[in-house]
Order: sequence, then C-alpha cells, then structure tokens
Amino acid sequence: MNREEAKRRIEWLRKEIRRHDYLYYVEARPEISDREYDRLYRELEKLEAQFPDLVSPDSPTQRVGGQPLKEFPTVIHRIPMLSLSNAYSPEELRDFDTRVSRILENRRYTYIVEPKVDGVAVSLRYEKGTLVLGSTRGDGVRGDDITSNLKTIRTIPLHLLGSRYPEVLEVRGEVYMTKEGFARLNREREEKGEEPFANPRNAAAGSLKQLDPRIVAARPLDAVFYAVGEYRGIEFRTQEEVLKKLAQFGLRTTSRYWKCRDIEQCLKALEELKSVKEQFPFEIDGGVVKINERELYDILGSTAKSPRWAIAYKYEAEQAETVLKDIIVQVGRTGVLTPVAILEPVFVSGSTVSRATLHNEDEIRRKDIRIGDHVLVEKAGEVIPAVVGVIKEKRTGKEKIFRMPKKCPVCGEPVTRREGEVAVRCENLQCPAQLKRWIGYFAARGAMDIEGLGEVLVDQLVDEGLVKSPADIYRLTKKDLLKLERIADKSAENLIRAIDESRNRDLWRLIFALGIPHVGARTAQVLEEEFGSLDELARADLSRLTSIPDIGPVVAESIVRFFRNARNRRLIEELKRAGVRVTAARKKSAGRTPLENKTVVLTGALEGLTRQQAEELVRRAGGRPSGSVSSKTDLVIVGDNPGSKLEKARKLGIPTMDGREFVRMMKKAGLV
Repeated sequence: MNREEAKRRIEWLRKEIRRHDYLYYVEARPEISDREYDRLYRELEKLEAQFPDLVSPDSPTQRVGGQPLKEFPTVIHRIPMLSLSNAYSPEELRDFDTRVSRILENRRYTYIVEPKVDGVAVSLRYEKGTLVLGSTRGDGVRGDDITSNLKTIRTIPLHLLGSRYPEVLEVRGEVYMTKEGFARLNREREEKGEEPFANPRNAAAGSLKQLDPRIVAARPLDAVFYAVGEYRGIEFRTQEEVLKKLAQFGLRTTSRYWKCRDIEQCLKALEELKSVKEQFPFEIDGGVVKINERELYDILGSTAKSPRWAIAYKYEAEQAETVLKDIIVQVGRTGVLTPVAILEPVFVSGSTVSRATLHNEDEIRRKDIRIGDHVLVEKAGEVIPAVVGVIKEKRTGKEKIFRMPKKCPVCGEPVTRREGEVAVRCENLQCPAQLKRWIGYFAARGAMDIEGLGEVLVDQLVDEGLVKSPADIYRLTKKDLLKLERIADKSAENLIRAIDESRNRDLWRLIFALGIPHVGARTAQVLEEEFGSLDELARADLSRLTSIPDIGPVVAESIVRFFRNARNRRLIEELKRAGVRVTAARKKSAGRTPLENKTVVLTGALEGLTRQQAEELVRRAGGRPSGSVSSKTDLVIVGDNPGSKLEKARKLGIPTMDGREFVRMMKKAGLV
C-alpha cells in the first residue's frame, strides 16, 4: 500500500472508529462486535506505525499515551468560565426572576431547567472539528491544561461527528465519576489500604489532578456538556439549540431537560427533577435555571463572578440523625480491617440504614466519632451510607473512644499497618474471614453463580474446614453437606447440582470470580473475547494487554501480577483438575442472533430464571442488557409483577415482549 492509499484508509478507519465509539459509549447501541471493533483499531495502529507522519492528535489511537507530566501548563480562558450564583428556596428563585424581568422590561423570555451535575467544570476547545485543548475552570480566568487526561474519557470525542464543523467551538461541561464506579473504586482503595474518596466529586477532581494520564484512564470517569464559550462559524439562538447541536457533534448532553414558560413552571420542573435524580448516572445537587433565548444574555450581562441569565437551585443534602450504638470491625477479602458503625435504624434517601462504613481509624479520629454519639448520616453519591458528622452538643460524657484492635478479630493474629497506608491489615492468608469473603465472591451471582451457596453456608463450610480455597467447592459431596446444620437432603442435592452446573460457566465469569484487582465483569468479557482461554490470558505480558483498547496500564499490571503469584497459579491448576471449564464456549456462527445490537431492559420476575441468568441470555442473543428505560432502549422484556419500567416503556412507545415469549425465543435459537 502506497502513502496515498494508506492516507485514505487511515482517514476512513478514524471516521468509522469515531462513529462506533459514539454508538457504544454515548448512545449505548453498538453496531458491531468487540472483536470487529478491535480489528478496525489494530488495522489503524498498524498503518500509523507504518506511516508515522500520518499520525494526528485526534486519532483514536492517541487517547492514552506519552510520559507523565511534571506539571500542568496554565491556560487563559478567552471567555471567562463564570460560576453560578445560588438559590436555596422558591422565594430566592422568584427574586431572581424579578431581577431578570426588571432588566428585560417588556421582552418575552422562557427558561430551560437542567440537572446540576456535581462534578468538575471543564472546557474543551475544538478547531475545525479536532480537539486541541482541554482545561479546568481554575479561578475562572486561568485553568490547568489537562488535555491528556480528558482524552482518556471515552465519551469525549477527539474529533467531532459529522462533516461540517465550526472553525472554533469551545464547549463547557462537567467531568464526573459514576455512582457505581465511585462505590467500586472506594472498595478497591480500601482493600489496598488507601484512603477512600469522600464523594464522587472529590474522586473525579482527584483523578483529573493525576499527572499520569494512564492512571486517569483506569478511573470510571465520564463527562456531560451543556454550554459554549468561544465559537466561530456557528450560531446558537437558544440554550435548547446548544444542547441539540452539541449532541449532534457527538458530545454527551443531559438525557433530560425541561423547557418552561415561567418561573412557576421552573419550580415544578425542579421538584420533578428531584424525584427522578437517582435515575441519572451522576450525582445531582440541584438544578440549573437558564434563560433560553441567548440574544438576551448581553442585555442581562454578568457580575464579576456570575452571569445574570442563569442561577443554580441547590437541594438540601438529605441527612438523618440517629445514634451510633457500636463500632464493629470487619475483615475484607484482602485482609483489610474496616470499622463499621452499627446505627439505630433510620430512613434516609429512600431506604432504611442500620450500618455505615467508617473507612479507617484516621477517619474516625478526624471526625471525632465515638460510640454512643448522636450522628448525622447521608448516602455518599446516593449509594453508600456514611456518617458525615457528630452532634457534640448531645454528648452526655458516657460516649466511648474507639481504638482499632491490635489483633485480627477473627483469627487472632497480630495486625499491621504498612508504611504510607491508612489501612490496618491481617496478613494471615488463612484467616477464616478473608477466606469466607473470597469464597462468597467466587460463588456470587455476578461470578460463578452457584445458587444456594450463600453467606451462612459459606461460613459453615470454612468453619468446618471443608473449604480452604474456591477449588475445594468442587470437591464437596452430598455426605459433606449433610454434616452441616440445617442442611436437608433436598438442599444438599440442589447445591451439588448447582456446583456441577457452574463448572461450565462462561469463561468471563471465571475470570471475574478469581478476584483480580481492577477486573470487573465488563473487563472480564473483553479478556474472554481477546484470549479465549485462561492459559492464554495467564501468558499475556504488559505489552500484549495494553494493546487491547479497553485495558489500561493499571489493569494490565494487576493482571500480570495476579498470574505471577504462585498461590493463584496453584488455584487455577486445581480448578482445571476439578473440571471447571477454562476456555471460551464456542459461539454459534450461523445467521444473526435474535437480539443482535439491541439494548434490552428486563422488568419483573421471569419464571425459572434469575435476573443474572436472564441478562446472560440477552448477551448470548447479541443484546446489551440495561438497567433503565430510555429513548435508547430497543426492547423491554416483561415478567411477572413488572415495575415502573413497563409504564415508562409504554409512554415512550418502546416495544415489549412477554417473558415467556422471550424464553421460547431463546430455546428456538438454541441458546437455552
């Protein structure tokens, strides 16, 4: 292939990969398989290596690369990034409207209400469609150049979609950490003995401050855009038009906003937003009210810090007061000791809370939390119950200061605190607490899905010495089980059958069940697709792993370290001897699968199937399971006693399928 042919092919590959990135990461409706995507990506990499002068900064291959920075260069914002003034009550919002009305006199105007994303404000500058600069807000005039870090976020296009680009387009929005990703990241940090993040916003801010973009790439970051700064070669008449055009360019915008004729409608919209805020993947701390007609912005002007055409309406953080009755210490799968608050049950953010993590001893001392205190509880990121403060005025003097134990509360071995870590650890690898959590993790629904092997039974198996590693599960007999308390003949038979069935689980489930740090279910599926067997994965080096688009250096190092460990290698050999399948199942090649490229939501109970099993069938049928109904949903499968998802599907006109019909379709396709 000569240079001109290579140039044309490279341009086509980049355009095609950008389109598929948008479909996968923003629209959640992929058109091709991961393997086909990887084929396109590798062809592009190969051609760019052959013709290095054709490599461009907006190529999909340039998302993560280069050496860590020593410091972030300073960026001067050509148009200042102003912060919004705040309103905390309907009266304050009505006062804002009165001020707007007075300045605009008799001019007509409407409002747009958007969710207020609790993230980190950023600005992206595109020139002729190519991302040339990404920065933080900083003080509003000067920010940090974090282009390399922002490029690692898959939903941020390196080149705008379409063919007609403005000469300059500066877009502004928020980088956030997903609620689910925040919970997972904190669990991983605690297991490694690191300080957990206080909330998703702090986690996102801490990630963007990393000087090594490879570390940022491993964090569950996303972004949403809602405003423009400098622009040339394009016009925006309204805020609604801004949102629509940004989406057309491939930039993620909020999935929902409200157009309102007056401030009273805005207040109703803000109440509706508050009622549905848990449905968004990011944390919301209020709504933003903006004048829709952009021609009025110059008339309204700005103060030194804030525009007069927009205001943030802040919700009060939902907190509840209760009594901290006790502090117990749990031992995790990696040996980290975690203090847990035992609370008088209290209702907060939609559920009753009776326990809350206290993270570590340093955190308890910093907040001066004592047993017997009256405390305030809220859910960090609407997910994790946390003690956020102490009501010291209610102390009686009977409260007790907590101290971490010197010995493991489970095995009695001395505990240690490694240099530079906040965590206290039990280093005894045979500690029953670590073993129980390891076995429970391995057998869980998202992993090997061994039905009936719950927490109580795992405790008994470990306490009786019947199970000392996951491989021992496959050596259990009915006779072994009948020795245990409250295990009847039928229950023993069912569990042996479930264990036997788990031998033939999909390879990605086994990879996930092994508990490799940083390897979640999605990454495990990528690894199965890429390697096809556990032996091939175990032989992979850093170079091979980091060549996979979805695998960053942190994940790759974790995988290599796991398979170098002699204990882990012995476990894999024992699993093989026990008959656990360590290769990928053959996939049907004839024809299209029934749900190919469809985004599918399940609601209600499906007869004979757990939710996890049903989602697995959707994947086998070529579909993509989703937890919520939106305009991007292609099909809703309806079981018995469906929830609100069915009603929402009907409102949006999304096709539905009876659960029994779904099972029949799977059987007909040979997938069950």
